[in-house]
Amino acid sequence: MQQNTQNRDIIVAALRHAAPYVRLYRKKIFVIKAGGEVFAEAASTRALIEQVAILHQVGIRTVLVHGGGPQNTKLADALGVETRMVEGRRVTDERTLEVATMVLNGQINTQIVAVCRELGLPAIGISGVDAGLIRARKRAPVKVAGSDVDYGFVGDIDNVDCDVLSTQLENGLLPVVSPLSADSNGTLLNINADTVAAAIASALGAAKLILATGAPGILEDRNDPASIISYVDLAGLERLRQRGSLADGMLPKAKAIESAIKGGVSRVHIISYKVPDSLLLEIFTNEGTGTLVVKDIAMLSKAEQDSGS
Repeated sequence: MQQNTQNRDIIVAALRHAAPYVRLYRKKIFVIKAGGEVFAEAASTRALIEQVAILHQVGIRTVLVHGGGPQNTKLADALGVETRMVEGRRVTDERTLEVATMVLNGQINTQIVAVCRELGLPAIGISGVDAGLIRARKRAPVKVAGSDVDYGFVGDIDNVDCDVLSTQLENGLLPVVSPLSADSNGTLLNINADTVAAAIASALGAAKLILATGAPGILEDRNDPASIISYVDLAGLERLRQRGSLADGMLPKAKAIESAIKGGVSRVHIISYKVPDSLLLEIFTNEGTGTLVVKDIAMLSKAEQDSGS
């Protein structure tokens, strides 16, 4: 009987703690981007979607954008297609684009929607190509470390059609978005999923952009997982970049974070999908589990700053 009473008290305390956040975020829009590593295993896929389902159930309107890097590389290796990365971004030739299309639109997107169906979460799978959701152009060659780099069939975003997603959200659906897009001629283009998520979050006026990745958050020392930074602003993010604390896959994430915040998203979170219930903890507690990025630290309440100390 004592054990039952203790469990009841824990549940009631948790509900009371979460209630202000539920009231605050009800009917707000969150954009969640999850990297392909999340969906490499059935258990991690289900764990994330279960948390997304809870957000949906309490009235938070959610868009889920997914990547597929590890799966792209695995299939490319199996087909004998060379994988080339520059500053955390994939160089995409014709064969690499074919692989990305199979993996992103065919494998991962369908897999996520199937798990949503199992959990009773009304989801719809789309890509940036569908209904002109994302209009893009082929990226011109750029200078990287003094050399010209042609990323191939990689796109830069011109426009996001909010109506495509807003209609689905108004109808109580969860859009599951593959980052593939196309130019005005219908040429398919591969776009970094972090970049797509940031553009969608800005276009929708989202209250939060949440990046779920394998890293625990942004690290002061990228070789020390214990050096996680609880919160940082754009100026601090730039200092970390200049110091070399950001590298590989964190570089495009940092650019996406900056783009989202400058586009009007007030809060961006980086969390690890490997931490149990990290999404719920990040949203419904002050302490969170990862890194919160804002335009200026002065925007944070004293309680938020104290919780990160």
